[in-house]
Amino acid sequence: MSLAPSDTDERLFLRIVEAGSLKAAAEQLGTDPSSISRRLAALEARLGQRLLRRSTQGSRPTEAGERYYQGLVDIIAQQDALEAAVGRLRDEPQGRLRVTAPPEFGVRFVVPVLEQLVRAHAELSVELSLGTGFSNLAEQGLDVAVRIGTLPDSSLRARRLGSVPRLLVAAPSYLETHGTPRAVPDLAAHRFVSYATDNGVSTLRLSDASGHQHELQVRPYFVVNSIATLVRMVEDGAGMIYAPRWAFERALDDGRVVELLADHSSQPFPLQAVYLGRHYVPAKIRAFIDAMAAHVAGQRSLLAPE
Repeated sequence: MSLAPSDTDERLFLRIVEAGSLKAAAEQLGTDPSSISRRLAALEARLGQRLLRRSTQGSRPTEAGERYYQGLVDIIAQQDALEAAVGRLRDEPQGRLRVTAPPEFGVRFVVPVLEQLVRAHAELSVELSLGTGFSNLAEQGLDVAVRIGTLPDSSLRARRLGSVPRLLVAAPSYLETHGTPRAVPDLAAHRFVSYATDNGVSTLRLSDASGHQHELQVRPYFVVNSIATLVRMVEDGAGMIYAPRWAFERALDDGRVVELLADHSSQPFPLQAVYLGRHYVPAKIRAFIDAMAAHVAGQRSLLAPE
């Protein structure tokens, strides 16, 4: 049994019995016999029983000491096994990992990471909740949330994974009817659709080639909490949108939509992994966040890694 000098008095008693004497136990632990003797005396005083008989041949358990020894062997073996199991939770991803992420983003970028993790770790299982909003992780039993945008003040910890570039797009059919904007002020005359926001107002912040930042507030005439619905609407000519590049990747490649004011740049959305603010972070959470960061780094055409 491997023991350290800081072990409990109960473990120290086991060491003495197995070593055969206080002196031998002290040598194994790298300490002096008087220290061992004081700790043994404190244990005997607490129990109200003499546990060892000492002689020139060594130390032997009394009847009470033998009974105590036999009981401790089983208890400490169980404790060691339990501590080893808990240690594996720290070092090896296992158990159920509960994650929440925005719906379409989660399907596109989070699901592949989770699939990779469960293939790599046989004792890990996953529960993914797709939804928006900043969930109360503790109340909902969640381990980590992938969130896009500025985080509200909270006790949560967050790791920046990267950012989500945005761009302004519209369908050729819309531009044929409503005209193509050449500058930011022109956008005020156009119809916008948007992802759902708290107040129904979208703020466009675009910087031109000279670095001058333009800010324009638009009130979309159609707001919905579905990226897929917005993509279809924009492709059908319903309006223009200021949206994540990844959402319109295929539509841009196929020419179903075109980028507007391409010589302007915009501030991307921050992409973060949020988890409970605590000193100890289980291996399953650390493994997921590390894997997400690596996955984002491999998506440079759609996402900007940290």
